[in-house]
Amino acid sequence: MKVDKHMIRLQFEHARDMRPAADGKVIGFAVAGADKIFHWADAEIDGSSVFVKSDEVPDPVAVGYGRAFHPIGNLVNGDGLPAVPFRTDDWQPTNIRSTEARP
Repeated sequence: MKVDKHMIRLQFEHARDMRPAADGKVIGFAVAGADKIFHWADAEIDGSSVFVKSDEVPDPVAVGYGRAFHPIGNLVNGDGLPAVPFRTDDWQPTNIRSTEARP
């Protein structure tokens, strides 16, 4: 994970031909700032990287994918194997919050 301006770049191993499982955009990512509040995020694939950002989080510090607050995700590699849920932070669950679920 690397913060790049107002977005976070995630570099994946075993990410050959990453794509959404279904046609459309990648879903399931959320970002948080120093306030530890996760917001839904837009994600774009570029090679073996995923760039994640949210207009609601101008200075992101953490990313979550397919986690408890945001359990939906559709990122797969070229073999159709799904990305597992993860978070890049080590915050205690009682210290984090999330915005409402995406409609």
